[in-house]
Amino acid sequence: MDRNQEAVEEHRDTQSLLAVLDAADQMPSATRLRARSYELLSPVPGSTVVDVGCGAGRAVAELAERGVHAVGVDPDPWMLTAATERWPAAEFRQAGAEDLPFADGSVRGYRADKVFHVLREPGRAVAEARRVLCPGGRIVLVGQDWDATMIDSDDAVLTRTIVQARADLLGTPRAGRQYRNLLLDGGFDDVTVEVHTSVFTDPAMLSLLTRLAEPACTSGAVGRDQADEWLAEQRRRAETDRFLIAMPIFVAAASA
Repeated sequence: MDRNQEAVEEHRDTQSLLAVLDAADQMPSATRLRARSYELLSPVPGSTVVDVGCGAGRAVAELAERGVHAVGVDPDPWMLTAATERWPAAEFRQAGAEDLPFADGSVRGYRADKVFHVLREPGRAVAEARRVLCPGGRIVLVGQDWDATMIDSDDAVLTRTIVQARADLLGTPRAGRQYRNLLLDGGFDDVTVEVHTSVFTDPAMLSLLTRLAEPACTSGAVGRDQADEWLAEQRRRAETDRFLIAMPIFVAAASA
């Protein structure tokens, strides 16, 4: 595959991911969860808050509305292009969670939503968060546990196989349940953990299931016929209002 083709594929994948994130972000439960994450940050007006893995920038814009200097950081240039188009007044920088473009102790708040499960070494990201946060600064981590995704299906065994096969392709699929220990090991204090279960019954979330089944099929965990049949069943469920995904979302907070 030449570079131009790779770029087109990356752009297409980003657009596909954006569609899933947009559909999920607009659910009332997601709006409440974002608000809870901002509350746990205890934002101080005028201080700097970084949203790591900011994606299309919705949280950066919402944090700015709360009177802080919000900066979005993401390693994906396509995502940052989308973020800049959507929120032209906001500030965005290209960087990964393990190497943030901030001086030691220069940030008052650190937020990472749906980020740590893609990292190979989440401990490095926690150490980097600890470096950039000032004394008393707040960190909030939000994310699902990929092994715990629940999908109503006629074939429970196949569903479990698809969910776990997709999880195993991620850097740290069980990062959510590890947040507390990651923060304690990183030297943070006053660590708290909450679990909020998001329930999706809207057919708009069918695309999420495609993003589960296709990698499971490509990895060889399930056959093409099995994946197609499973997705067809889910489409039938969506058409008859019998579609359901439930996903526990971990929210951990701590002080530097």
